[in-house]
Amino acid sequence: FSGSKIKRRRSDAKAPSRLGAGLTQVPPAPIIDPAKAILKDPVVPQKRRVCSKCRAPVGQSSDDVESRTEGFCPQCQTPYSFTVKLQPGDVVAAQYEVVGVLAHGGMGWIYLARDLNVSGRWVVLKGLLNAGDSDAFDAAVSEQQFLARVGAHPQIVEIYNFVTAGDASYIVMEYVDGRSLKQLLQQRMAENNQVYDPLPPDWALSLLIDILPALGYLHDLGLLYCDFKPDNVIQSGDSLKLIDLGGVRHADDESAIFGTVGYQAPEVAAEGASIAADIFTVGRTLMVLCADVPGYQTKYEFSLPPAQEMPAFAAHDSLYRLLQRCCAAEPDDRFSSTEELRRQMLGVLREVVSAKRGQVATTASASPYFQPPNGIGEKPSWEYLPELRLDEDDPMAGWLSQITSVNPKSRLKALRGAPQPTPEVLLAQAKAALADNDLQMARSCVEKMLDDNPWEWRAVWMAGLISLREGNYADTQASFNAVYGQLPGELAPKLALALACELGNEPELSEGLYQVCYTSDASYATVAAFGIARLKAVRRDLKGILQALSLVPTASRGYPEALRMRAHYQVILNELPSAWGSVLREVAQSPLDERSRAAYRAKLLRQALGFPAAPKLNDKAASFREIRSELERTLRQQANLAVTPEEKAWYIDQANQLRPWSLT
Repeated sequence: FSGSKIKRRRSDAKAPSRLGAGLTQVPPAPIIDPAKAILKDPVVPQKRRVCSKCRAPVGQSSDDVESRTEGFCPQCQTPYSFTVKLQPGDVVAAQYEVVGVLAHGGMGWIYLARDLNVSGRWVVLKGLLNAGDSDAFDAAVSEQQFLARVGAHPQIVEIYNFVTAGDASYIVMEYVDGRSLKQLLQQRMAENNQVYDPLPPDWALSLLIDILPALGYLHDLGLLYCDFKPDNVIQSGDSLKLIDLGGVRHADDESAIFGTVGYQAPEVAAEGASIAADIFTVGRTLMVLCADVPGYQTKYEFSLPPAQEMPAFAAHDSLYRLLQRCCAAEPDDRFSSTEELRRQMLGVLREVVSAKRGQVATTASASPYFQPPNGIGEKPSWEYLPELRLDEDDPMAGWLSQITSVNPKSRLKALRGAPQPTPEVLLAQAKAALADNDLQMARSCVEKMLDDNPWEWRAVWMAGLISLREGNYADTQASFNAVYGQLPGELAPKLALALACELGNEPELSEGLYQVCYTSDASYATVAAFGIARLKAVRRDLKGILQALSLVPTASRGYPEALRMRAHYQVILNELPSAWGSVLREVAQSPLDERSRAAYRAKLLRQALGFPAAPKLNDKAASFREIRSELERTLRQQANLAVTPEEKAWYIDQANQLRPWSLT
């Protein structure tokens, strides 16, 4: 073909959104004309007028008292003002021309302005409290100069300047096009006749997964954000940015903390801010984004509503458990970092998206904690569960890699010579003891780990394995359930809990957990499919067994075993004449050993002799005489494959009984 005649076809397809971690699509936010974001009537409703220090209601009206926009808190005497200080046309610091009011935040009014010195670019002026206090003012100047360096992160609003106007001072910040997550919720509510319309859980998770690195960046600098909420995250197109750094503080700062009721952690008032408190605000934000919780600032200010009251939580147990850990009453029970939280959010997002699809997962994900499961089979076993990955940061990781013995006794002997009993050493000792069936030794290792660190979930995981070996399924479920609560985005504890429920005679719970596993991750599909097949087999549900085994991917090493099990259960459970021929063919094609294939064929032929009419044999009409003859031939084949003389004689006797009478 001539190159001159080849035309490039313009594609009308839109580029995929960056949000969603490649698992789902989140609609981009439209770019908004800044001038259209101006409030026409900037007034703070009375119900939102609270003291910035003690959170007591201020400026309220009563039967004989009018509401006030300025004054002093009757409880702590802190001054308050809800009056708009800057008007359109005002020029601040001979550089920033005010266009109007954008919003009211926890530290005062927020204004839109143009920077007259930089080509009229849009900027935001955010008022600071206590500007009249010289000490507070100097501290604020120092703090904002430091915060100006924070803007190096692409997902944190950039701070340009810090200026004063009269007795007021302002942070000058980058203007971010788009809408806040709060505005997104308000827009959805307006389109739904003022009925609260939460975000789909996969959208909410995707948005927070994307913005968490910005929060982690602050933590790495020794800073705390303190006021994470939907108002302070702006979506512009398919990118997010963290705004409003007015509440950001050093981790060791003991000054007043600015937070928001319904988001702030319960211990902050008495103990101050922390990374754990920031994690709490992220959890509360996720809750508000994906559920309507009317009492989240009152009845449920520091707690979660029951899962069954919230559709998103009732449908996605992992999501609810994620929120439970984020919003735990005790700071030590929460996630330890934003990165740990982000990893678990990704796992929950994968589950939520997979639940919508409802099909066998075609892609696998890598867990930082667990190796992929490798168990397949007709009988449940603890050996089917994933193994823990080695923590490379453990001081003894290098030493442990030199222990190569696979024999449990010799390996345990070598491990007892470890220079120090780090968590990885204790885990290795417990695992070797478990393989050697020394459950007492394994349990002592677990107890030592928990004595050193009560939050060591790996010890709880090992305790679950020990209970499983002991046949104590109630304790097994308790252990794996606890690990599930610590790692709501991981599939390994769900698979372990499914196995424990299967063995503990709780088939419905078990099947639901197996289903989560096979829809969420391809590396879990095979072991989960076998689990469901086993549950169906207990109920003698042949259709369910075959459906479950059909979930095993053809590329899986468990696929031949799935074919064998299909043949096995069809032989022992199917007694329908109409399906007899297809079962016979499946037995012939299954990867069975000769003895098993002959045994199944003999059983099917005996079944056929009991039917009212002889079914087809090899796709041809057959008589009972022909079927008896085929059974005789199969029995003689079994005799040839027999292991003992007694077994061989028995098959020959059976075959002789079927042999037709003759004169010779």
